[in-house]
Amino acid sequence: MAWVNILVALDSGPLRRLEKQAEHERAREKEWLAEQREQLLDLSRREASAVRRKIRAELAAKRTSGELGGSRDLLVARAVQEELRTRDLDRNWPEPPEGELSAPGRRWGTPPSRAMGEGGYEERLAVKLPHALAETVRRAAYWTSKDAVEALQEWDDRWGRSGEVVLRDAARDGVPGQLALLAAAMRPSAPQAALEARDRLRAQVLTTGDLMRAAIDRAGRDGQQTEIPAQTSPQPAVTEAGEADPTDIAV
Repeated sequence: MAWVNILVALDSGPLRRLEKQAEHERAREKEWLAEQREQLLDLSRREASAVRRKIRAELAAKRTSGELGGSRDLLVARAVQEELRTRDLDRNWPEPPEGELSAPGRRWGTPPSRAMGEGGYEERLAVKLPHALAETVRRAAYWTSKDAVEALQEWDDRWGRSGEVVLRDAARDGVPGQLALLAAAMRPSAPQAALEARDRLRAQVLTTGDLMRAAIDRAGRDGQQTEIPAQTSPQPAVTEAGEADPTDIAV
């Protein structure tokens, strides 16, 4: 099973809670393994090998079912599935138009993102998700937001080029100053009602980062037992040539 790297910008609180929960789950797993390894006492090498295979299989099953938390990535993967189910987004979404999911930069129509540092997101977390699960997250965000994004594009056609934008574009294109000022003065500014309508549309846009941050916050709580496809050793996604894909998805 291929796994995909996703880079998530988030606040320090949810990250600390996730790390604490992951540490707790690792301790539970070590305790369980220590109990199981007591079966190896006084066994022959052949008998011990068979018992170890059985222990590994039971561990994988307990991780898959959520009875044991496993790694931090598995905790987040289970929480992502639960977040999708809670929002009724755990579906077989159709593939978006070519290039829509791979376009660089922030999703069109979303408000300016919180930058890293003072007043913005404080941490970045690299998470590995099964490829199919990561694809569901990205497709769900695209199709859920499609109507709002198209409405925002129409809004931008009507109001988006403010006088400030006109002046900036004119300077870039070498338009004489007086002509630029005249064009900016003639450009209508969006009334308050239009700005409020834009904010309502922006609130309807769901991003991959929104889903991942909600899932990470969920993973930091106790009691996550959602099953995920069995995979005890997450690996980076591979390309068709069979090489590890070095590109992270930044959200």
